[in-house]
Amino acid sequence: MSSEAAGKSERTARAVDVVVVGAGPVGLTLANILGLRGVRTLVLEQRPTLIDYPRGVGLDDESLRTFQSIGLIEQVLPHTTPHQIMRFVDAKRRLLAEIAPADTSFGWPKRNGFVQPLVDAELLAGLDRFPHVEVAWGSPMVSCEEQPDGVVVGVGDDNPDDESEAESYTVTARYVVGCDGGRSATRRRMGVAFDGTTSPTRWLVVDLATDPLGHPNIEVGADPARPNVSVSIAHGIRRFEFMIHADESDERAEAPGFVAEMLAPFVPYPDRVEVIRHRVYTHHSRIAASFRRGRLLLAGDAAHLMPVWQGQGYNSGIRDAANLGWKLAAVVADHAADALLDSYDTERRVHARAMIDLSTMVGRVISPTNRAVAGMRDVLVRGAAAVPALKRYVLGMRFKPMPRYERGAVAPSRFRGPGSAVGTLFIQPRVDIREQSGVLLDDVLGPWFAVLCWNNDPRGVLGDAAFAQWKALGATFIEARPQTQLHWDGHDHPDVIVVGDRGGDLKRFFDRQLDSVLFLRPDRCIAGACIAQRAPELSAALLDALTLRPGGEHVAGTGLRIAQSPA
Repeated sequence: MSSEAAGKSERTARAVDVVVVGAGPVGLTLANILGLRGVRTLVLEQRPTLIDYPRGVGLDDESLRTFQSIGLIEQVLPHTTPHQIMRFVDAKRRLLAEIAPADTSFGWPKRNGFVQPLVDAELLAGLDRFPHVEVAWGSPMVSCEEQPDGVVVGVGDDNPDDESEAESYTVTARYVVGCDGGRSATRRRMGVAFDGTTSPTRWLVVDLATDPLGHPNIEVGADPARPNVSVSIAHGIRRFEFMIHADESDERAEAPGFVAEMLAPFVPYPDRVEVIRHRVYTHHSRIAASFRRGRLLLAGDAAHLMPVWQGQGYNSGIRDAANLGWKLAAVVADHAADALLDSYDTERRVHARAMIDLSTMVGRVISPTNRAVAGMRDVLVRGAAAVPALKRYVLGMRFKPMPRYERGAVAPSRFRGPGSAVGTLFIQPRVDIREQSGVLLDDVLGPWFAVLCWNNDPRGVLGDAAFAQWKALGATFIEARPQTQLHWDGHDHPDVIVVGDRGGDLKRFFDRQLDSVLFLRPDRCIAGACIAQRAPELSAALLDALTLRPGGEHVAGTGLRIAQSPA
């Protein structure tokens, strides 16, 4: 057999654990999560390279926390503008409302401008760490056949009459995840509806290099004559967006003269700007009827599309990857049953729907073109801003729906009392360990499951049997204490990390509830919480609810766990 024929045969017979369709930010993030867990992953992308122009312009704290979890936060941060303020102004550019959240309870600022192509490039470069992860460029998925024990994916040229030299081949995988955008081929092959609406309103987006304004924030112009947006991204890039009227054609809107006309009220010399790109687009509010069908799953824009007004399209996709990644890794490593993947749809569809509704509502508020309607809106918004409680609500971005899972991969309801934090994201303060001060908590928890006890030794609280089960799953054990007790060594054990509550954030968290033992998922969601005496009972219930089985093929991640030796 010739070397060429041998190579082709090897590719044809290839098998991986997961095929990810689409090398956008969601697919690349998911591939990094899987790579950290040793999952053999193939990313298929029909484009020849990454998209090199800005699309998403806002990162939230949850996305940055996910990038931290995959060990790429230091690479991403140089391409961000933290603590970005969003100001809504009226037709005369007078302030209507301001969103400027100062809270960093998850470890990172809630609003951040960013340059998407550069962040995506860092996500791609992160895959170089993993010999078991490959990205195949210019390789569309052309067929997908589900079988009882896997999926056969056809890769290559889907046009048999094309004289392209692209090689067609097949790959078998246990699961396929479609991260292939709003026109998802994966979703079509699943036969899943994409319900929702497309706005009849069109917008012109203009990205400029060498920012002609230079200020660091976002201004949303609720001007009935022409609603508009101005966004500072990072690295001297600014985005403008302008509503296009019904009598203005796409061809006219994309003409250089029209672009200059739109910029003129905001830029002194609109003919001297450096345009990166400009195009006309519409807003979509759509969600897939299901995020899972058998061995095929959807994430990102393939699963949901939403208007840009809260900058949550990109971030919702990263949430999908964070939620799905650890579940796929657990199933592939035989740490959990296939049924765990059902919780992905259960948990993410509800929250994605809430984000779509919020984004759609904000768009309706800022974009009326009827002056009377806009005037009434301005009066109502200013009146609300005069109420301190409402002003704090908007300023702190408390209107943003936060994940709270009542069903899914969480403890049964019988273990939840009033005010239980189960199903919510755990905080991430800076803490001290004996070897280091001011460490972000997730870097101590590591990339997998964790059991955290306030002021108690996890070994004694769990008991020998449950402790051994969670250890077999690869969990990290944390004893969180008041800072004054950090160096007391009476409970020291090589499997338990002692954490000092540096700023009091952990105690304040536990002050608000009776539970003192937390079982944390790899995505830092609180899977279960209880008082100390119920820990063995809750442990057994969680192992059952999450279909977890100690043993399996434990793969140590290359995450950020900080080892701690006994004092």
